[in-house]
Amino acid sequence: MTNRVSRDGSLLPDAERLPPFGRFLRSLSLDELPELFNILRGDMSFVGPRPLLMEYLPLYSPEQMRRHDAVPGLTGWAQVNGRNALDWPSRFRMDVWYVDHWSIWLDIKIILLTAWKVITREGINQEGQSTVEYFKGEQ
Repeated sequence: MTNRVSRDGSLLPDAERLPPFGRFLRSLSLDELPELFNILRGDMSFVGPRPLLMEYLPLYSPEQMRRHDAVPGLTGWAQVNGRNALDWPSRFRMDVWYVDHWSIWLDIKIILLTAWKVITREGINQEGQSTVEYFKGEQ
C-alpha cells in the first residue's frame, strides 16, 4: 500500500492507495501469508480472534477485552461469518463467542470455512477499503 495523501495531508482511502499487485494479493488473501511466521514462532495460532493494534486496547469494554483470553489467529469465527462486512461490535461479539465455545472441532470447522471463503472470495469487499476485487476488472 502506498502513502498517498490528499491535498490536506490526510491519507487517501485504502482503495486508492492499493497498487494492482496489492489488489491481486488481497483478492486471494495472500497478504496474510507473512503471519505464518508469527504462527511458527508461537505468537499466533491458525484460529483465534484476529489481532488488532495495541492502541485500541483502552477503547475495549470489559466484555470485548475477553477476546484476549484466546491466542490471536490467522482466521477466526468472525472472519467466516461476515469477514469485512461485519461491523466492529459484531466482530467483538463473535470473538468472545469463540473464546467461550472453543473446541478442536470448532477450529476445524473454521479452517474449512476459511478455505471456502478464500476460494470463493466471499466477504472480502467493504466499501472504501483496500479489499477491492481484482478479478472483476476493477483496476
